[in-house]
Amino acid sequence: MQTIVTDLPEEAAWFLNRGGIVAFPTETVYGLGADAFRPEAVAGIFTAKGRPADNPLIVHVQSPDRIDEVASGINNHALALIARFFPGPLTLVLKKNGSVPDIVSAGLPTVGVRCPSHPVAAELLGHCNHPVAAPSANVSGRPSSTDWKAVYHDLGGRIDCLLRGAPSTIGLESTIVDCTVDPPLLLRSGAVSLESLLQVVPDLQVATTCKPGETPKSPGMKYRHYSPEASIVLVVESPKAFDPGHPTAWIGLSAPPEGAARCMVCLSPEEYARVLFGFFRTCDAEGIRTIYCELPPETGIGRAIRDRLFKAAGK
Repeated sequence: MQTIVTDLPEEAAWFLNRGGIVAFPTETVYGLGADAFRPEAVAGIFTAKGRPADNPLIVHVQSPDRIDEVASGINNHALALIARFFPGPLTLVLKKNGSVPDIVSAGLPTVGVRCPSHPVAAELLGHCNHPVAAPSANVSGRPSSTDWKAVYHDLGGRIDCLLRGAPSTIGLESTIVDCTVDPPLLLRSGAVSLESLLQVVPDLQVATTCKPGETPKSPGMKYRHYSPEASIVLVVESPKAFDPGHPTAWIGLSAPPEGAARCMVCLSPEEYARVLFGFFRTCDAEGIRTIYCELPPETGIGRAIRDRLFKAAGK
């Protein structure tokens, strides 16, 4: 299959409207989309990524007033979160309506819905006949793609079209909140922080990981994700030096120990989030065997960074 690379949202939408698979930029990470109402097109996402069938997808809509195309029975908690955070890097798990095929929701009666704030994504969705189901645009289990070149590296020749755009400004997948339960549950941390969510929904709870044999309500709860080829070592207190005979890398907010082959000292947790997956990919390209990752404070987007690091390390 030839993958067409384009800068034109209307050209990418042409493929989606005809049952094709298209990668596109969002503010979080690049997404891999198909018409959410075409089961055979959605199946192509799972094939291209090598994604487990029981891992549900997030449906992207152009604006909040199009949520009712895929969801019903939207409660007051959901309405408050939509009013505060849509469009933006927040996904809400809602009761799905009859338009959403089971392949999108992994057979669950719920669906994750997001309204991206990225202008290119919004323009693309405006040209589409239906909402677009889209997980991250990468091979399943590997670091998510935050620029178009990473998408092409993973999926070139597997998908119909790649809509090229600037690198993602956030760098981590969306926050996910389940609004079908009372009180609502934070299923995945992201740029919309727990602290911000609690200002809108004070009784919000934080979910534990998915139990064995259970179908997750959202991506990122069950399987190992975000993993580079290198081994991940989580750091609370950094060592004084690395083994000079072993290719190692360092990423964090503090100065690295001596002896690292590649270092990334981030000026803020927001920068840490934005560069993390790209750093993983660079280390793999350079043959780094071990990446030492400093754990940031568990506040703000630091909670999301820690979540991705733990999953990347298989914890």
